[in-house]
Amino acid sequence: HVQLVESGGGSVQAGGSLRLSCVDSGYTHSVNLMGWFRQAPGKEREGVAALYTGGGTSNYADSVEGRFTISSDKDKNTVYLQMNDLKPEDTAMYYCAASQRLYGGWWYRESRYDYWGQGTQVTVS
Repeated sequence: HVQLVESGGGSVQAGGSLRLSCVDSGYTHSVNLMGWFRQAPGKEREGVAALYTGGGTSNYADSVEGRFTISSDKDKNTVYLQMNDLKPEDTAMYYCAASQRLYGGWWYRESRYDYWGQGTQVTVS
C-alpha cells in the first residue's frame, strides 16, 4: 500500500528556497493524484499544489502560484515541491498526500486524498 515519507524541510530566510521531497516507499505505482498541503499554527490545513500523475496536469494555490513548482520522478517514485522566494507566511508543516482514485473532488480538498505523510516543517524568517 501507499506509504508517504516527506523530507527537505528546514529553516530559511525570506527570499530563499527549499525543495521538499515525498517518497512513496510502498512503490505501489497506482497513485493518480499527488498533493502538497500545509498547516500553520492555529490555521486549517490548506492545499498548496497537486499533480495528476497520468496527464501531468498541476494545480496551485493562488498564494504560491509562480513561486512553487510540483514535479515528479516516476523512476524514484518521488514527488517534489520546489519552493522559491519563500515568505514568512509560508511557514507551516507541509504534508504530502496521495490518492489512488481517478475522481473524488477538488484537488485542494483533504477528502480527495487517501494517504498522508507525517509532515516536514518549513520555517521562513
